[in-house]
Amino acid sequence: MAENVWVVIDADEDRCQYFRGLLEFLDSGSILALPADHWRESIVRPETVAAVLLGPCGSESEQLALLDSLQKWHPSLAILFFSDANRRGEIPREQSGSSYFRVLDMPVKHAQLAHALEQAQNYRDSQTHKPGRNPELFRSLVGKSPRIQKVRQLIDQVAPTSANVLILGESGTGKEVVARNLHYHSSRRGKPFVPVNCGAIPENLLESELFGHEKGAFTGAICARQGRFEMADGGTLFLDEIGDMSLPMQVKLLRVLQERIFERVGSNKSISVDVRIIAATHRDLEQDIGSGRFREDLYYRLNVFPIDMPPLRERREDIPLLVSEFNARIMQEKGSTVRWTPAAIESLQAYSWPGNVRELANLIERLAILYPNGQVDKKDLPEKYKVGAEFSAAPSSTGAGQGSAAPQGIQQLPPDGIDLKEHLNNIEYSLIMQALGQTGGVVAHAAALLKLRRTTLVEKLRKYGVRADESRQDLDDIVTYNS
Repeated sequence: MAENVWVVIDADEDRCQYFRGLLEFLDSGSILALPADHWRESIVRPETVAAVLLGPCGSESEQLALLDSLQKWHPSLAILFFSDANRRGEIPREQSGSSYFRVLDMPVKHAQLAHALEQAQNYRDSQTHKPGRNPELFRSLVGKSPRIQKVRQLIDQVAPTSANVLILGESGTGKEVVARNLHYHSSRRGKPFVPVNCGAIPENLLESELFGHEKGAFTGAICARQGRFEMADGGTLFLDEIGDMSLPMQVKLLRVLQERIFERVGSNKSISVDVRIIAATHRDLEQDIGSGRFREDLYYRLNVFPIDMPPLRERREDIPLLVSEFNARIMQEKGSTVRWTPAAIESLQAYSWPGNVRELANLIERLAILYPNGQVDKKDLPEKYKVGAEFSAAPSSTGAGQGSAAPQGIQQLPPDGIDLKEHLNNIEYSLIMQALGQTGGVVAHAAALLKLRRTTLVEKLRKYGVRADESRQDLDDIVTYNS
């Protein structure tokens, strides 16, 4: 059976199916629902289990015996126990310091369950030293624009070091993509990558989330548990939206960054960790320092090596290639794609993209559902993306071509002249990317649109830093960027 199986065990069959429905709604992966008295008959191997979702089963003694047998079956198993408020009994203390046990009161909310599932998955990955998702699957770092090329250069420079990195940029620009690439290309690649969104966790829970807690440290702390720092030991801790962290928590974080030791909530025992810190924020931290919202000493501790992710509106020339990349991903995952007309691509390049690359990816996925294996023209786009045809900005006098949908022949030679070779290269590159976007990234079809031999187009793609992926012959040559 495939890895990442979520096992549901409950004596009540209706409730068991309810939990299954929640997991299916959250699209969490494979699900196995079992009655409490037959769970051992499953063929699941413990190392394939992401977590066990355990509902009330029998009497208090039967419940304790079931928990004990589960923890003996796999000592580092992640268990989410759903407590019935009408019959809450004693919950057993964990069998070892590495086990993960979380109690959720029923009825559970979707957001609460999604957060608990993410924590359980992070715990499992930390125990198996399974690295985070391969950043080669994340293609929002593709592009030819100078800004994104600079980002890739900075990643190459800092990834092999242990320096703290601060990633700046608007929401949706791909800050976590950068963080995962930094981890993947570092010496810590085989150890955990543990993300935590500092802005999504309530202030009163963030300290426990980061540092862990001991049993009885506060109401509801029924057992000891590791925090994210311990989970990330030897690997990378990604602190997303660090600018939303409260000032008291900033003080505690600063101490850990300086001394590399901390204590769990409710404990006076110091724990030492070896963790690389990568932080990210959409806020202007220097402005927040001036207004007293962010500590200056913490800022300089985090800002050892800053990386600024550009918004999509400042790298419009990358949009055709991004469209091609997302099309290729959808084709690989879903078996369908869409073709884009030049008018649709031009309209996308004219749009301001407040949601950045994330918004673009969501739009392409939506249109792939609406028009599977079909063609998308400007008229098929949602209304707000139908930007006027007047957008066809010619390249600047330097020939950079930034912000243009399809560089046109200049109307008048600028007084200081232009770099004709670069200008013509920009026109050629833009038209090639539009052809790839219109044909879903299929090189042979794009070559036909451009009236080129297929081999000629492949050579031009190499010239511009784009390669034809030969791994999927049945899809022709889906274009990907070798990041």
